[in-house]
Amino acid sequence: MAFGFSVEALLPTARGSGPLRMGVVRITEAEWRDPNPDTAARAATFAAHPDAVQVLPGSAAAIAELGELVGVAGDLKTIASATHEDWCLLTQSEPGAPFTVVAGAVAYPTDWRIQDKMGKPVHEVHKPTHGFAEALADPVAKFMDGLQARNLFGRTNMFVLASGEHRFMPPAPMAERFAHVTPENAGETLFVRCERETLRRLFHTRAIAFGIGIYRAPLGSLSDENLARVAESLTGFLPGEAERRGVPHYAPAVAGYIERRLGTKVAA
Repeated sequence: MAFGFSVEALLPTARGSGPLRMGVVRITEAEWRDPNPDTAARAATFAAHPDAVQVLPGSAAAIAELGELVGVAGDLKTIASATHEDWCLLTQSEPGAPFTVVAGAVAYPTDWRIQDKMGKPVHEVHKPTHGFAEALADPVAKFMDGLQARNLFGRTNMFVLASGEHRFMPPAPMAERFAHVTPENAGETLFVRCERETLRRLFHTRAIAFGIGIYRAPLGSLSDENLARVAESLTGFLPGEAERRGVPHYAPAVAGYIERRLGTKVAA
């Protein structure tokens, strides 16, 4: 199955709930980056949010190598403005050491700030994800340590949000975010958001380039098959994760909408 560039194409392999898993798949060079970035929108977002670009000393060589790979000369903001993807660069102090975030240009975050991740190892970056330390910290560390420059990998996370904006940084608590959503309007007021993540080891600097491409679609625009996948994501979360994602606040409306459209009972 191709690692596509839309919510409809990404949902079949996206993680929405259930046990934590790396869920990485090998991808081709052509699947690494979206060939159709909206460069004007990205440049405008970085101009409006200068703190969306964070760079630590010592990361210049990795940034330059990423620029060579994507065919863009300049600083990290220039590179990320010219691509659909946001970029984080991670390096090791020595072979076998934890990878830490040394640079990031994140125009379209999903409720997180790049400045909060800078200089931290991967296991600390993922602290807000319930169960990550127990289930994935060691496997992820081993995977990243063994990643070779000739191999490219991708994975996808899926979220249900009451916003179709590229940049999702709402100040309101969960209950307020979804207060207006009902089974009758869920198809238009809720959006499925996919984070299309890629990982590749840079050949010369040995840094890891972590790309994040954001795709959004109204719930009501999904095919029946993908709508059924959203229904499956309403249950099966680890303790604490459902509340962090706001599931209790939107699940009844999603279940009601899907039951009306597909005619099948949905657990929520």
